[in-house]
Amino acid sequence: MASTVNESTETQLFINGQFRASSSGKTFEVVYPYTKEVVAQVQEANIEDVEDAVTAASTAFPAWRDLGTDKRGAYLRKLSQLILESNNELAKLETLCTGRPITQFVDAGLAAESFAYFAGGGWTAQGTASLNTPDHLNLTVKQPYGVVALIIPWNFPLIMFAGKMAPALAAGNTVVLKSSEKAPLTSLYVAKLIEKAGFPPGVVNIISGFGNPTGAALASHMAVRCISFTGSTVTGQKIQEAAAKSNMKHVHMELGGKSPAIIFEDADLETAVAQTQSGIQFNSGQVCAANSRIYMHESVAKRFIKLFREKFSAVQMGDPLHPATSHGPQIDLLQYNRIKEYLAIGEKDGTLSLGGDANDGFFVRPTIFEGVGEDSQLMREEVFGPVVAINTFSTETEAIEKANNSEFGLYAAVFTKDLDRAVRLAKALDAGTVGVNCTSPTNARDTAFGGFKMSGNGREGFLYSLDSFLETKSILIKTARL
Repeated sequence: MASTVNESTETQLFINGQFRASSSGKTFEVVYPYTKEVVAQVQEANIEDVEDAVTAASTAFPAWRDLGTDKRGAYLRKLSQLILESNNELAKLETLCTGRPITQFVDAGLAAESFAYFAGGGWTAQGTASLNTPDHLNLTVKQPYGVVALIIPWNFPLIMFAGKMAPALAAGNTVVLKSSEKAPLTSLYVAKLIEKAGFPPGVVNIISGFGNPTGAALASHMAVRCISFTGSTVTGQKIQEAAAKSNMKHVHMELGGKSPAIIFEDADLETAVAQTQSGIQFNSGQVCAANSRIYMHESVAKRFIKLFREKFSAVQMGDPLHPATSHGPQIDLLQYNRIKEYLAIGEKDGTLSLGGDANDGFFVRPTIFEGVGEDSQLMREEVFGPVVAINTFSTETEAIEKANNSEFGLYAAVFTKDLDRAVRLAKALDAGTVGVNCTSPTNARDTAFGGFKMSGNGREGFLYSLDSFLETKSILIKTARL
């Protein structure tokens, strides 16, 4: 498969139902991480373009809100089908942007599922009714915010696009979505599908640009009433500050992680090894919920490490477009150099047990450090690469203390055959999701996904996302007595 984009690949902004160049005419490069070839020049939105997109969304909002659940759902259903039909094109674009092996691409199916579910999911926007106050019928109702901003990351852009866009639209909001400057091409491709599905102009606006000024302009815009962001904790803090200083817009965010996995002496070690090595190696470790810390009971340490090394090192590095490749490069030089800094920290604070810098492009081999102190940066900060620190514990209490010794709390895992212990750990671990005998990226579409502590606020998922895009209003109706 050629490592170039099709000439028809969309690179313009999508505002008010039309594709157009940025106001400045400025563009930025999209680079294929494997060859470092420039595969596209994409229009770079500025503050003026953000203003145009928000204005278009504001104008389109009343009619979209009043369209009703059924008619809004018809557009989402059509888009779901168009995404499924575009699987191959979307797979190639996402690989060219991110470097994730194309054989790992299941994202079109998951994105289509989101739009298909929320095509009917708008009906679940229910309130309550009460006769508890004398001479009153009191109601609560759920209403859309108006214009919402969605800011998505580069590691799974299509899944994030759908996971935020579908519920926002089903709730009756209009949307301005900013894709990551590192991976904008699938978002712009879906913009073409949105046009093909016949969405009214201004309901969906898709812009490409950088955090500053594009994302910052959305976070501080007075006409944006709600913002949903997935990305780094540092950027999330900036967005929350801008939202508070502007109009106190509602903010929900899924941020970084430093997810622990705890392996007890009674665990099925083969399963634990298979799950945890996949959890940190998948997408070259560029996953917010990746289990980058593993704590194993000292009695099984030698056996676990031996099995983990064998499994973890058995990857095929190469061209992500090639079907034999199972381990791709990091997304760009910035991310690669950042990981190299953590590799140096790991060698200083612990023992390099496997892997390290591949010294070949942006590749980092699956890497293990052992014996790293709990106060090391490697144990406390998100690396976002295929790098795992493995330490031991002797008691359940010690395992919990070490696992919770982090400002992050996105995902945690425990491997044990003891049901009582599993329940105790699930309650005790400070994480938005706890896997028992499974770990990231395992998830369920109908459970809540989000973080404790600095891993974010709010929850996403089929049964939870809609509420994030709705306000609750109370209506008090006084009735006359007979």
